[in-house]
Amino acid sequence: MKCPFCGHDNTRVIDSRPADDGSSIRRRRVCDECGKRFTTYEKVETIPLIVIKKDNNRETYDRSKIEQGVLRACHKRPISATQITQLVDEVETEVVNLEEKEIPSTLIGEKVMEKLKDLDSVAYVRFASVYREFKDINSFMEELKKVLQ
Repeated sequence: MKCPFCGHDNTRVIDSRPADDGSSIRRRRVCDECGKRFTTYEKVETIPLIVIKKDNNRETYDRSKIEQGVLRACHKRPISATQITQLVDEVETEVVNLEEKEIPSTLIGEKVMEKLKDLDSVAYVRFASVYREFKDINSFMEELKKVLQ
């Protein structure tokens, strides 16, 4: 493993343990050249998942896109990074467990909204407003009514 600080090839594992979610291994490493420590995560490689976008284009699944959307929705909200990571992990696990090679982006979006609704209503409405592409205030108000019930 290459050191992210100095780029040297010679690093050692000094500690390994299951990550919080149990589906990956967390490894603490030390660089033999500069002595700095860093953490890596090892996950089982799965068959590439293809996401079918709203316009019917297809692209490979990218976890970071979900993370970015959730981070934007949770901006300046009392939600920890751990809670965001857990939410994205749960969505990703549900999607992978479907054992489909192709999955519609709408299904992923709905799963994210379902999780956000339980976590924080403001983050939920923020995400929904972008995801559902509200055209006017009435459609926005309809979504708010669902949250308030």
